Amino acid sequence: MKGRSRVTKSIVYLLVVAIGLGVSCAAEEVIKYDVHDITRDRPRVMTAPRRLGQPPADAIVLFDGTDLSEWVSDENGGGPARWKVENGYMEVVKETGDIRTKKAFGNCQLHIEWATPRKVSPKETGQKRGNSGVFFMGKYELQVLDSYENETYADGQAGSIYGQYPPLVNASRKPGQWQSYDVSFLHPIFGKSGKCIRPARITVFHNGVVVQNNVEIKGATAHKVKAKYSPHDDKLPLSLQDHNNPMRFRNIWIRELPEQPYLIKD
Repeated sequence: MKGRSRVTKSIVYLLVVAIGLGVSCAAEEVIKYDVHDITRDRPRVMTAPRRLGQPPADAIVLFDGTDLSEWVSDENGGGPARWKVENGYMEVVKETGDIRTKKAFGNCQLHIEWATPRKVSPKETGQKRGNSGVFFMGKYELQVLDSYENETYADGQAGSIYGQYPPLVNASRKPGQWQSYDVSFLHPIFGKSGKCIRPARITVFHNGVVVQNNVEIKGATAHKVKAKYSPHDDKLPLSLQDHNNPMRFRNIWIRELPEQPYLIKD
């Protein structure tokens, strides 16, 4: 008991907290600790990738350049994804519809690489040029667009949270060049009444540059519609948009992230 007493532990029953928030969950003990508590569990050891952009040991590889086995069509009840795969990338096939992951995700770290078409027609400007999107939980869009010397509305260019937050800077590369997003996403939480009691949050690196810094997502993204929340599950598929442009994607992996409560004693 002496060793146990050295560790200051405060037992919090999440059921009580949940009732106060209107969240339905089972009772669970959460142990709190003193600062620098030597008995606190250490983080698990994980093999880091040799190079930035490579998947860590615990990542789920969603696309490795070979097939679309982790994806289904977002049309017609989830049939086979109809985008083409060649030369290590997938490419949008016009009017085949969005695709989504077979697995569902909530809190996550995502890495995805993408390229807009190299040839640009003078008729293709603004949102018509190299357009797609990464939809977290199928609802919250991180815009993909050819934003290299291409004027459009600020909250619709590459790196924007569509219709909500323009990117801090335009870090876009020239058409046809490979680009990357590295994203940390925190899913929203809804109470029993359906009200959002914790909005989603997102941090985005575009080509290694911070373009969204832990911003609070205001609700599902849409064109010319103010964002608002509707209740949904804690985990939903990730989707990629078919916007009738032959966009390319490669090296897509994701890591599921746990909640990270503050467990230091009051």
